[in-house]
Amino acid sequence: PPQGSLLYLDALGAAFPRALALRGTALLHWMPGCPRAPAGWPLPTLYCTPAPAGALPSRATALRVQLLFALRQRGLHVLEAGLAAELRDALAALRDEWPRLAQELALGRLSPQPGLPEEVRSQLQALLTPDPARAAELRAECARGFEGIVRRLWPQLEVVVVGSAHSTERLYCDALRQADCLGLPFYCPFYQAVGALLGVNLWPEEPVPQFLLCPDWAFFEFLPCPVEEEPRTMLLDELWEGHEYGLVVTAKPGEYRCCAGEVLRVAGFHKQCPVVEPVRRESQTLSVRGESIPEERFCQTLCRALGMWPGARLIDYVCVESSLLGDSSGPCAPHYEVFVELQGLRDLSEGQRYKLDQCLQEDFLVYKSFRFKGSIGPLRLHLVRAGAFTQLREALGFPVPMPRVLREEQLLQLIQGSVIS
Repeated sequence: PPQGSLLYLDALGAAFPRALALRGTALLHWMPGCPRAPAGWPLPTLYCTPAPAGALPSRATALRVQLLFALRQRGLHVLEAGLAAELRDALAALRDEWPRLAQELALGRLSPQPGLPEEVRSQLQALLTPDPARAAELRAECARGFEGIVRRLWPQLEVVVVGSAHSTERLYCDALRQADCLGLPFYCPFYQAVGALLGVNLWPEEPVPQFLLCPDWAFFEFLPCPVEEEPRTMLLDELWEGHEYGLVVTAKPGEYRCCAGEVLRVAGFHKQCPVVEPVRRESQTLSVRGESIPEERFCQTLCRALGMWPGARLIDYVCVESSLLGDSSGPCAPHYEVFVELQGLRDLSEGQRYKLDQCLQEDFLVYKSFRFKGSIGPLRLHLVRAGAFTQLREALGFPVPMPRVLREEQLLQLIQGSVIS
C-alpha cells in the first residue's frame, strides 16, 4: 500500500536527515520487465539509478550497470538493494571488474556486453559523461583492497537499505557488515509474507529489525507456539509480549486465508499495535526421516561448526536431502548433502568435516537418535569454488537468493559442476 511507502520514507528521513536528498539513493535490484523500486513508490527523483537498468534480461548485467551509475555519484547517502544477495553480487562484480568499470567512468562510455540490448545501451549511454577524476578515485580505493570499500567509495553514505534482513538473509547482511560495508547500519523497512505487505519498520537505527503490523493492510490471526492440541486463533489485541505465534493471514486482493508458515515473536507494542520480530519459517525444513530441522536453525548450527574451522568465513551454502542426488549419493542411508563456499580456507580435513555432523547431533536430539540407529547416514560436506552461487543465481535467472533447502534437481546439478572437494 502507498501508506507503507510514506511510513518508510518518514522513518528514513527522521533517522537520517540527508537520506531523501535529490538523486541521493542508488538502487541495486533486478526486476526484469518491471523497472521500479522494490516497494513500488513513484519517486524517480530519489534515485540516481536509471529505471531501464534494472529491467535488463540478464541479472548480472543489470546489477553491473546499476553499479556503474552508482559509482558516478560520489555523494550518495543511501545504498538500496532489493535483496542483500543482490548487493553482495554487485560488490563481487566490483572486485572482479573494477579496472574496466574505471575505464568506462573515465571515458563516459558503456561497453557492449551480453544481456544488454543495443537500444537500451544507447539509451543509458546518453546519460553518461566522462569523469576521469572519479575513475582515478575508484582505481586508488580498489587498489587499497576491499575492506570497508563501500564507505571509502561513498564517504557520505549513511545507511544501507535491504528488502529482507531476517531468516537466513542475515547471512548476507552479516557478511557485508563485516567486510565491504564495515561500519554502516542496515535498515530493512518492510515485512512481507504470502505475497502481501504486512508491516513496516519504524526504527531504522535498531540493529535487529522489528515490524509494526498494520491492521488495515491485511486481516491477521495467530496460533500459539508450540501448537496446542486444539488450537484457537488469536487476534491482534490478544497477543502477549515475549510470546511466539504462527501467522495466519487473509490478504488482499483475493481475500484468501492461509497459514503463512512464519513464526513471529512479539517484541512489544506501539500505540497498542504489536511490534514483531520474524523468528523462523516453518515451511522450509530439512527432513529425510521426519526430523524436520528448520533452515534457520541449520544455519545457526553451520555457523557454530564454522567457528571450529580456523580462518574460514562462510560466503554461501545450500543443503539438500541426498534423495535429490540419486545414484551419485552412494549406497549409504539417506543423509544431508551440504555445499559451502568458504573464504580463507581451501580445504577441510575429515575431522573438520565431521564437526558439522557432530554439531547437528548436539543441537537436534531427534537427528542424533536417527544417526545412532543408522536410519540417517553421515552428513556429507562439499566445498565449491569461489563465485559458484553468484553464477548459479545468474544462470537460473532467479530474482531471489539461492534457496537453502533445494527441491529442484536442476539446481543441484549446477552446484555439482562447481564442487572442488
